[in-house]
Amino acid sequence: MCHAAAMVSGSRASDGAPGANASSGTPGPGGSRVALVQLRVDDTEPVADRVDRVAEFLVELRGAPDLVLLPELWPVGAFNLERILAHAEPLDGPFCAVMSGVARQLGTTLHAGSFAEKHDGGVSNTSVVFGPDGSRLAAYRKIHLFGFDSGEAVTLTAGTDQVLVDTALGSTGLTTCYDLRFPELYRNLTAAGGEAFLVPAGWPATRIEHWDVLARARAIENQSVLLACNAVGTNGGVRMGGRSVAVTADGTVLARAAATDEQVLWVELDLGDTAAWRETFPALRDRRLS
Repeated sequence: MCHAAAMVSGSRASDGAPGANASSGTPGPGGSRVALVQLRVDDTEPVADRVDRVAEFLVELRGAPDLVLLPELWPVGAFNLERILAHAEPLDGPFCAVMSGVARQLGTTLHAGSFAEKHDGGVSNTSVVFGPDGSRLAAYRKIHLFGFDSGEAVTLTAGTDQVLVDTALGSTGLTTCYDLRFPELYRNLTAAGGEAFLVPAGWPATRIEHWDVLARARAIENQSVLLACNAVGTNGGVRMGGRSVAVTADGTVLARAAATDEQVLWVELDLGDTAAWRETFPALRDRRLS
């Protein structure tokens, strides 16, 4: 089922290394500014140091973003199972406390990427979204776990709930990395009223061409903006592919980050464009199968 804890499209974007000022001006009426923060995630930096470093950077983020998006499992590394299990913590643990404080200091909605959540049913790859007042707006446990008969797929506990949350982008579906390969999840979220998708990821460089195609496909077929934030660096012996991307509801790639560098990708979105595209090209009303 879809849980609503719940207008987008694109106009202009700019990018820069973490710490750089935004240079894309002020969004116009009905517009929103989003920062996709592509982070380096490797096995050498201590987890606590990385969380502190990123939190310090985020609270100094310039450009008045309406929404900030981080990668999947960035504190520990999406492929470092030893770290994932060693640093698992509950939703009311220190990671969420730090991210809640960051959202409050920024006065913005923060999609904090995902972290290893410890709960009664095991450990899940859980995304969390905090509001400008620091309150937790939504949590999504990754449904599709990668690894086939190994890795995340056999180590972590899959989620079951599909989640929509209200953001500056309207009714926004939460998905994570490998979920991109399962179009039925995105169609379900769209059918439940979704207008945009946020996708934190730890997508490998070896399959980065798939990332590019799937991100556009999910946006095109659902006539929804899709913002996907990947990591760079190497963790668990796997090199991340970067190329965080913003795709508009008509499938236009509005902005794309570098493949190897930490980077803040700034995107300006016109909240009326998605509705206008759906009205101009009303493909969603022609659905016949469910």
